[in-house]
Amino acid sequence: MVRSGFEPWRPDRSPSLPGVPRVIAHRGASRDAPENTLAAFRLAHAQGARMVELDARLAADGELVVIHDSTLERTTDGRGRVIEATSGALARLDAGSWCGAAYRGEPLPTLARALGLLVELGMGVNVELKADPGEAERTGQAAGRLLREAWPGAGPPLLVSSFAEAALEAVAEVAPELPRALLREEAGADWREALARLGCTTLHLGAEHLAGDTLEALVAAGVPVLVYTVDDPARARALLDAGCRAVFSDLPGRMAEALGEAPTAAQ
Repeated sequence: MVRSGFEPWRPDRSPSLPGVPRVIAHRGASRDAPENTLAAFRLAHAQGARMVELDARLAADGELVVIHDSTLERTTDGRGRVIEATSGALARLDAGSWCGAAYRGEPLPTLARALGLLVELGMGVNVELKADPGEAERTGQAAGRLLREAWPGAGPPLLVSSFAEAALEAVAEVAPELPRALLREEAGADWREALARLGCTTLHLGAEHLAGDTLEALVAAGVPVLVYTVDDPARARALLDAGCRAVFSDLPGRMAEALGEAPTAAQ
């Protein structure tokens, strides 16, 4: 059963999203720590964040690992495509040194390990599913199976988002109770049809392309709109005042403090 308040959006029903804060830590505290690592999630928690967004994609052995890019070079000391390496091999990579000596040796985590930490910290999560070409269905199936087992039904809020509609459809087939979010740069003319067809609870849009008239139409229709990636407090305040449900930020502590969402950030 879908958690109360996270039912799919319909023209006659606006999900309430209990427990979802106005500021969500984008890949953790990713301006101050290496993105998509346990260190970034711990720091986001220390800064007062109550929910994080992270990226998950398949490794060669079918396990989901937490990394944004399809290749390893930008955020690890490895080389090549993520999907061509096993989760065990990926776990031995250094995913922290690129961000500073203090994070040398920080591992690239599996999604299972990241979820375990977030449950321990009492933090909500938005799992964004990334998929190589032809892998969207398998990615969604793996995520659905893992999340229905690893995430407590009465725990902190959970959303599963993706640009890949096939991944969201696969999640729905495996675990229809998991709240899903359609992720797009722009809403598009078909947003009503897409949200209804996919049974999505929320719509996640890029701040760069979010026009005022589009947002007005979405808010009027009761669609919970979450916006990425917003690091300017004035811009965040304007979006929230206009009816956005939340913003994703690389600076969750400072953003939440500026908006009166959290105590002074712990450094």
